[in-house]
Amino acid sequence: MSYLPHPDSSLRVVNCAIITVSDTRTMETDKSGQLIRKLLENANHQVTAYTIIQDEPADITTALQKLKTCDNVEAIILNGGTGIAPRDTTYDAIKKLLEKTLPGFGEIFRFLSYQEIGSRAIASRAVAGVYQGKLIFSLPGSSNAVALAMEKLILPELVHLVGQITGIK
Repeated sequence: MSYLPHPDSSLRVVNCAIITVSDTRTMETDKSGQLIRKLLENANHQVTAYTIIQDEPADITTALQKLKTCDNVEAIILNGGTGIAPRDTTYDAIKKLLEKTLPGFGEIFRFLSYQEIGSRAIASRAVAGVYQGKLIFSLPGSSNAVALAMEKLILPELVHLVGQITGIK
């Protein structure tokens, strides 16, 4: 049985931006970014921006600063760069920008990941929060991790969380 504490309008379309953070992916090879787009569109949400950027803190910050001024973006979903390798800088770049964090997102994501991949889930620094009135999710770059986060956490709560931020339900 699924429990929803507050009924949300299933008709509400959320305008979303996708940012893939990768030193190697292209639009043709970005399976995770394409999966995010497909899942959002299948849930009747709108993808208003989609880009691939290098795993550089300045590039990540610049991309988010550009999107904060876009009226047609309510949520931003990043994928890639959430691990602990030297080139994984997404978490470090966005943690400084988030005005509010949703600790439950990362905690539940890692719990669900643990059920699928075991103790390797501890290396994920998936995070969510609010930046300049935009809902931000930062996911690992793995397509399996993207599917897990989108299907189990993001899509079920996207309308509600954006409504909390914008006041539009």
